[in-house]
Amino acid sequence: MAPRRPEPRGDQHRINDRIRSREVRLIGPDGDQLGIKPVPEALRMARGLDLDLVEVAAQANPPVCRIMDYGKFKYEEDQKAKEARKRSTNVSVKEVKYRPKIGKGDFDTKTRNVIRFIDDGHKVKVTLQFRGREMAHPELGAKILDDVIEAVGPAAKLDSRSRLEGRSMSMVLSPDKQAQEAIRKAAEKARDEADGADDGAAGAGGE
Repeated sequence: MAPRRPEPRGDQHRINDRIRSREVRLIGPDGDQLGIKPVPEALRMARGLDLDLVEVAAQANPPVCRIMDYGKFKYEEDQKAKEARKRSTNVSVKEVKYRPKIGKGDFDTKTRNVIRFIDDGHKVKVTLQFRGREMAHPELGAKILDDVIEAVGPAAKLDSRSRLEGRSMSMVLSPDKQAQEAIRKAAEKARDEADGADDGAAGAGGE
């Protein structure tokens, strides 16, 4: 028997043993209409495929359920919601301030914020603030800016960069939508390949 998956809490869909109906209108993993089935039979069919039984139309009579990989379904739903939030969010310019002699821990924390703002669709102004004798070494600030660009990677593009002006040096990064889409697709491909490798290993182990 396929291992039972842990049941998520607080989700908008009932799945597996949380489905309360006596019978459901069942849709197969490929979209085939399988007719009205008692819930225990539908559960056995789903578990026989190592998949989940998911209630997709609770208001129907009887409710409509589909056999699917619920984890993958939730991931795709979350990605769609994230994209929708990006489109609906007003793009603003966020500012993250660094110091020329910043420690690695602070650098990593601030850079994670830069990456998060970029992923959310915002522009980011990265500012280096100099104090006292630090003014004599603008190359330290330039190196920090280069390190930020390297850490953020291809998801952002450089809009503008200033030399030392007064006591500060800055640059503006903006999301590179095409690069972000390519990164997303590459991550999905890698995840699908990993799922396929896991399925192959499981099949080999069962022989």
